[in-house]
Amino acid sequence: MVKELSKSIREYKVASILTPIFVSFEVILECLIPFIIAQLVNSIDVGIGNTIDLNQILIYGGILIAMAVASLACGALSGAFCAKASAGFAKNLRKDLYYKIQDFSFENIDKFSTPSLVTRMTTDITNVQFAFMMIIRIAVRSPLMMVFSLVMTFYMGGSLGWIFIGVIPPLALALFLIMIKVMPHFRRLFKKYDNLNESIQENVRGMRVVKSFVRENYEKKKFDKASTELQVDFTKAERILAINTPIMQFFFYAVLSSVLFVGSYMILKTAGATINVGDVSQLIVYGMQILMSLMMFSMVFVMIVMSVESARRICEILNEKSTLTSPENAVTDVADGSIDFDKVDFKYASTAERNVLEDIDLHIKSGETIGIIGGTGSSKTSLVNLISRLYDVTDGEVKVGGRNVKEYDLTALRNQVAVVLQKNELFTGTIKENLRWGNPDATDEELVEACKLAQADEFVSGFPDGYDTHIEQGGANVSGGQKQRLCIARALLKKPKILILDDSTSAVDTRTDALIRKAFREYIPETTKIIIAQRTSSVEDADRIIIMDGGHIDAIGTHKELLGKNAIYTEVYNTQNKGGEENA
Repeated sequence: MVKELSKSIREYKVASILTPIFVSFEVILECLIPFIIAQLVNSIDVGIGNTIDLNQILIYGGILIAMAVASLACGALSGAFCAKASAGFAKNLRKDLYYKIQDFSFENIDKFSTPSLVTRMTTDITNVQFAFMMIIRIAVRSPLMMVFSLVMTFYMGGSLGWIFIGVIPPLALALFLIMIKVMPHFRRLFKKYDNLNESIQENVRGMRVVKSFVRENYEKKKFDKASTELQVDFTKAERILAINTPIMQFFFYAVLSSVLFVGSYMILKTAGATINVGDVSQLIVYGMQILMSLMMFSMVFVMIVMSVESARRICEILNEKSTLTSPENAVTDVADGSIDFDKVDFKYASTAERNVLEDIDLHIKSGETIGIIGGTGSSKTSLVNLISRLYDVTDGEVKVGGRNVKEYDLTALRNQVAVVLQKNELFTGTIKENLRWGNPDATDEELVEACKLAQADEFVSGFPDGYDTHIEQGGANVSGGQKQRLCIARALLKKPKILILDDSTSAVDTRTDALIRKAFREYIPETTKIIIAQRTSSVEDADRIIIMDGGHIDAIGTHKELLGKNAIYTEVYNTQNKGGEENA
């Protein structure tokens, strides 16, 4: 994990190295200051009853001031570099994680839930950032301070130094036991974070549904349950970690009492020959530094314990290999919009018991208009997902432009296959900015032309700001039909060789649907058009209609060929037209 995470330090290596360097200088100065103070106290103690050497006092005082200023400067510089390094590291780590997710295939994304990815991008990275900040500063300061202070205690107090040595093993053992006890709680804790985020995300996305079914109280109870479970586990973990503070205080006061007792006894017994008052007073200072170092170390320890699980979850994403990659010497030019399915079988996971698609043999000429009809769960969307290689086939092969899709550069292939989903997304920004997702270099005239083809220009022009109208998150300020038409216009701007409409006119009326299909026939005749629909009227004029049933192709033919001869198509047609007659 350390090796993987350290890759995100990059341009902040200098700041990360300078931080412990300045911390080291700060520690050395802080450890020398008590030694100088001891010399000053001893010189004053010697001078009592004799002549006090003011020059010596002034020299020691000047040295102390210089050392204090230098220590302050080193502390300030170490803090500044630490802030720069830790914030920069977190920025890079967040960027690396986000970029990694962008490269994931649908199969990879299916493996991790969206709330879990959000938690890893926010809470987990924050935990790792704080741990990194402590490691390059406090984790360096703490052992250095302890080592230097221990050396000085032996130098100034002789055998008294063993008191401080004796406290380290039991304290280390106590910290180790706390770590072992608390780690399982943190593992559960981050799963609870995922559950809480999932509850929030579902509620916000489905707010209209929640209100229409008056389910606010149910959602509140669901949130309270997730929040309470998180609070309970966090309380258990914090309760264990809280033991750290009284343990530290116990050892602190035990050491302080021991030094005062033994030191005072030695002064009285030897009349100051072995150790004097100045030395004992500064031994107490060094003792405080040692114990403060251990206290700081325990803080680092707590943060690292919390961040280890976060680091593991982050590395889980960073180490995930995309199941779909472009091959070496990949083909970048798609010859035409022809599509071939040769004995294709497909299932979403290798462990799945049955195929989603089975024995698919299908050949589509470039420029053809193909309709796809089928019941829910008949694998219509799974079929078209294989064309742009959002998933790889289990057996057989899919060809586009006469080549296996696995031979293409993924970006080149997907740029030539435009997909408009039933629940497509619009993003925060203007209508122009959303449309230019299809072509960043599109002119205003091209935007208008695409919207006219998608029957969107009329309502867009009716907005006060026209094409500069701001779209709220998720397209919340436009209707479902308007959103679908804008998404169709966006896809048309790609000028693809293959256009797939996955039930993407379900929210528009039949007249508008017919006008969109008429525009397709007249203005993009060379583009292969695949229309997945629930309404037979949306595919009646297609060159061929594919009937899907249970992951198989049940029949292929024109509207006339299928009507009356194919049971599925005839039933759907009669049901819809009978309903239309009754409504009329």
